[in-house]
Amino acid sequence: MSDQYQTFAKSPIGKFVIKNLGLPSPIALDRFVAGQPVINGAILLGAAANSTLSAAISQVLANIHADAYAGNNSTLQQTAAKAGLNLRAFNSGDKESKFKALVFDASGIQSAEQLKELYNFFNPVARQVEVSGRVIVIGTTPETAGSVSAALAQRALEGFVKAVGKEFKKGSTAELVYVDAGAEANLESTLRFLLSPRSAYVSGQVIRVSQADTVKVDWNQPLAGKTAVVTGASRGIGEAIAHVLARDGAHVICLDVPQQQADLERVAGEIGGSVLTLDITANDAGEKIKAAAASKGGLDIIVHNAGVTRDKTLANMKPELWDMVININLASNERVNQYLLNNDGLNANGRIICVSSISGIAGNLGQTNYAASKAGVIGLVKFTAPTLSNGITINAVAPGFIETQMTAAIPFAIREAGRRMNSMSQGGLPVDVAETIAYFASTASTGLNGNVVRVCGQSLLGA
Repeated sequence: MSDQYQTFAKSPIGKFVIKNLGLPSPIALDRFVAGQPVINGAILLGAAANSTLSAAISQVLANIHADAYAGNNSTLQQTAAKAGLNLRAFNSGDKESKFKALVFDASGIQSAEQLKELYNFFNPVARQVEVSGRVIVIGTTPETAGSVSAALAQRALEGFVKAVGKEFKKGSTAELVYVDAGAEANLESTLRFLLSPRSAYVSGQVIRVSQADTVKVDWNQPLAGKTAVVTGASRGIGEAIAHVLARDGAHVICLDVPQQQADLERVAGEIGGSVLTLDITANDAGEKIKAAAASKGGLDIIVHNAGVTRDKTLANMKPELWDMVININLASNERVNQYLLNNDGLNANGRIICVSSISGIAGNLGQTNYAASKAGVIGLVKFTAPTLSNGITINAVAPGFIETQMTAAIPFAIREAGRRMNSMSQGGLPVDVAETIAYFASTASTGLNGNVVRVCGQSLLGA
């Protein structure tokens, strides 16, 4: 279903009404188009004194041939030059220049007083971010800080970034990346994703990058030669995931229940994939998934997307509705993962990606079963992540209001509230979830393990 309010907001009369009534004004977000550069526009790079991540950041910007600028910071200029990045001069008094991204290395902030460096960098240019712009702050993991002062300063970055995400408007996003000690080389896939239109509906998020082996990758086809299984692939978000993973080079085995065979074959035919009809709750589901991938070189990626809702208030919910949602959305994920991990069902450097929901973070009226299942998915990810070996990782995405057949069936008033109650003032698209999953699935994302990233336009729910 199309967003009629967003269409109205673009019309002359709509702009007039929205401006005078102070209504939300959603902007058409930039989204990825094959063949375009990582970022279309200039980047302003800054760094706090004594920061340690500028070399790694500069290397990524050099790799993507960024049009990058910096103010009067000779240390940053020298660091960038060593990485092969030519930072052009920017005068903070120049109010005419516009930037597609503001990137700030905050790793050197070690006290409350030094947080002023955030203000000093962002305040002069806060009005100079382009439509669908990017704000990225990069710090170090607070839990491993060497002092209370450093821990509180780094943790303060999260509040700053989330507030910026709500202030800058115009379809801009704001993210915080925490980098573990020694994980600088694992930063590239995250910076590429966050700078690009692929992250159009991801905002106000905290991503943690940990130390891992680095893998060379063809950034145009980061999944070339990989085999992926996507559950619930016959339509909606699952269909979008299958298309994006195939675009990035993977052979996708499209899995769904036998009743969806016709749609499943259509999707697989469009992307040159395979079909696996299977009830994901069956006890032998993991075994059948492993067998299906064996002829394609084994399984590299599994995306646990299959899910259902059976909404009723708890007092009115039948036990079979509770059981169905928990079994499909949660218990099946656990069983399949357990089989694959215990029976060499995933290749080295494999990826497990689960689909949670903001309902599992914030709860939702009439969704005790669904919210429990999606919160359980987060528990599955958090517990499993530190137990993995052989380069295998597990992460989750938590979609907010996404324009699908399911949300189109929601009553009008609730649907409109879901669309507007986020920093983007609009619903997301299935491709937004798919792009985030592809980011986690990337061969280069070796340093991402145990993350839960919301794809919700920085929804006010659960914030």
